[in-house]
Amino acid sequence: MRLKSDTKVSIIVAIYKSEKFLDKLILSIIHQTYPNIEIILVDDGSPDNSGIICDKYAKQDNRIKVIHKSNGGACDARNKGLEAVTGEYLTIIDGDDWLAPDYIEYLLNMALTTQSDMSMSLQIFTTRDQVQVKEDKIETWTSEDAAVTIIYPKTPIGPWNKLYKTELIQKNKIDFNVPWSGEGHYFSAMAAQYANHVAVGRRKVYNYRLNNTGSGLTNYNVIMGINALWNTQNIGKKLVIKTPRLKNAVNYHIWSVHHFILKLIIATNTMEKHKKEYVDSIRIPRKMLVSVLIHSEVSFKHKIKMILMCMFPIHYAQYLIKKEQMALKKDLLK
Repeated sequence: MRLKSDTKVSIIVAIYKSEKFLDKLILSIIHQTYPNIEIILVDDGSPDNSGIICDKYAKQDNRIKVIHKSNGGACDARNKGLEAVTGEYLTIIDGDDWLAPDYIEYLLNMALTTQSDMSMSLQIFTTRDQVQVKEDKIETWTSEDAAVTIIYPKTPIGPWNKLYKTELIQKNKIDFNVPWSGEGHYFSAMAAQYANHVAVGRRKVYNYRLNNTGSGLTNYNVIMGINALWNTQNIGKKLVIKTPRLKNAVNYHIWSVHHFILKLIIATNTMEKHKKEYVDSIRIPRKMLVSVLIHSEVSFKHKIKMILMCMFPIHYAQYLIKKEQMALKKDLLK
């Protein structure tokens, strides 16, 4: 049964070197079961045919707006998209992913039914997991519970797979004026804190691509880790809900990002170039460990893993790199 509503939803997509994936992405948006959408495609000065492909679809569907701009990065492109929004709700999609047909309908129905400023699903499809959840469960969470779940994270941290009331974003000046990498974590964590409450479901409606060899996810880049740490610390400095649970969640993520930085340094063999970060990424997690173990809302099994990560940080990072590279080779979904 289709959702009956006149609520317009704006969909923002920042696009750069995405021509290989654009047809699949744009068609998945055009064919949403909920039709009252505004599609904002931001061509971030892409040197390939991405801009041409966007213009082609704009001629076929009057719901599509294309913004062509000089290259400024994903954050700048998303901000340009936010400036163009006219919908009552908005969502943000990555340029190499794609949507299930009921993505908008599912998230909007949850938001409207619970009268929430924000809605999200806790799970996603990936190019390595196309199995739908057996049973959905929709709940209304407090802003604190939602923010804790995002910050740890216990759900995908990107700005995607979530729906936001436009007024929430605009009134509280939530944007992407932060360094690239971790910017989506910042955006969604701040939005959740400002929300009246958050509608939460489990159904998978977003397809996240793990096999884009041109993305930061597969191309190891130490700056990505450094910026992710900055954004996590920034969440801590700007906490709206200053409870022990939120502070503990931030501390856990800071602890975790240091291991992420170590993995990136080892993967790129830049121990000398990033000597300070290399030393800190081993020293700081060990220094934080006892406090994080005591105060973090993670399982006992995970706490054992945390201890092992601090005892054997280099070996663990090498193990993760090898595991990720093997998984990428087996990931053939187009």
